[in-house]
Amino acid sequence: MSWDHTALHPLLPYLAAGLIVGCIPARAENAPVVSSVEQLSLHAQTTVIEQWHGDFTSPYSGLNSLTGGREDQHTFTLTAFLDRRLWTGAELCYDPEVSQGNGLSSTVGVAGFPNGEATRAGAKSPEYHTARLFLRQTIGLGGETEKVDSDQNQAAGGRDVNRLTFTLGKLSASDQFDNNSYTHDPRTQFLNWALMSNGAWDYPADTKGYTGGFTVEWNRQTRAFRWGAFMEPVGANEGQLDQHLSKAVGQALEWEERYAVAGRSGTLRTLVYWNSAHMGSYDEATRLAVPDITQTRRYRSKTGLGLNWEQELADGLGAFARAGYNDGRTETWAFTEIDRTFSAGLSLKGARWGRPDDTLAAAVLINGLSPEHRRYLAAGGYGFIVGDGRLNYGAENIFETYYDLKPVAWLALAFDYQWVGHPGYNRDRGPVSIFALRAHLAL
Repeated sequence: MSWDHTALHPLLPYLAAGLIVGCIPARAENAPVVSSVEQLSLHAQTTVIEQWHGDFTSPYSGLNSLTGGREDQHTFTLTAFLDRRLWTGAELCYDPEVSQGNGLSSTVGVAGFPNGEATRAGAKSPEYHTARLFLRQTIGLGGETEKVDSDQNQAAGGRDVNRLTFTLGKLSASDQFDNNSYTHDPRTQFLNWALMSNGAWDYPADTKGYTGGFTVEWNRQTRAFRWGAFMEPVGANEGQLDQHLSKAVGQALEWEERYAVAGRSGTLRTLVYWNSAHMGSYDEATRLAVPDITQTRRYRSKTGLGLNWEQELADGLGAFARAGYNDGRTETWAFTEIDRTFSAGLSLKGARWGRPDDTLAAAVLINGLSPEHRRYLAAGGYGFIVGDGRLNYGAENIFETYYDLKPVAWLALAFDYQWVGHPGYNRDRGPVSIFALRAHLAL
């Protein structure tokens, strides 16, 4: 099988720039620090993903079907992360970003989509957007302190363990909630959408994955509480955000409990969410002569919950799991068409074979739909991610594994494989094997 390597040609200047900057020697770990409090933090990343699949069983297809023939696509992002301290406890974060490329089949056909860097707003040429621009205010409540290292959107310094943190501006709701040490970042971990986030959490976002919002977090030694309110898009997975804030808002509440078992750390997060937006009803749409969810839209609400667990099992070895549920009566609005989900997996560092910075990981994933959602698709309806024109329903069963190789501290190269059973919840189509190569540079 072959694919069009010329698609990568527009990316070469960016890759070259990343390689040149990456060759600049970093400050040695034990070198003296001019100040214990960093006033300006500057980091950057670039990620290129080439992904492809071969022929698979596809007796019919619809507007939102994964292409049954051979296909390949690439995605590319280049991001800067700027964090400027303003006054005591206050930081302004700005992330300019350039992106290019599309997901397989224009990012449709699989609810647990196989590339977390692909969005519905694909572009053939590099396209600029402001990923994040927010103000963060941290208020220390006294007691024990902890060191903060310089990182993306984080300036080095210190802070109270017991603290309140307020964030306001343009951000990603998934940055603030549903984190997991082993499976949250498609640039360095699993690629699948429903492994980077809880697939049943229809988190508020535009087509690029960002929104306007406000969050507050109260952190303690062994637990944290978070609440956030975010703007919803005007239409399903659209770029414009709804200005009717009294009617269109997504809220999330998360409780995080940190613990240790036999000296091994673990974390359990419980997420509850409530969304209100100008959404359609699956049952109402199914009763139309031609099922069309867009014809039934009015301001409605959707509720759901999620569980997120991670546990260190041994040095360099961790386990994780997520489970999610939403009521599934109203139109999927911003993330992906999943109403029930469960995933679990293992992540292993390479110290056992002499490569401590490498990672080998594997996970299984099961996605499902509500009865109302199934009936709508079976009647010939379409969402914005799935829809084959008809449906012989079966849960999406997905397996993903990757090996992430770090030849140097600033560069990671990964090979990823995903097996998808019943793509788009359709027993008549698939299974399909999806392969990917990923290059990630971080400074």
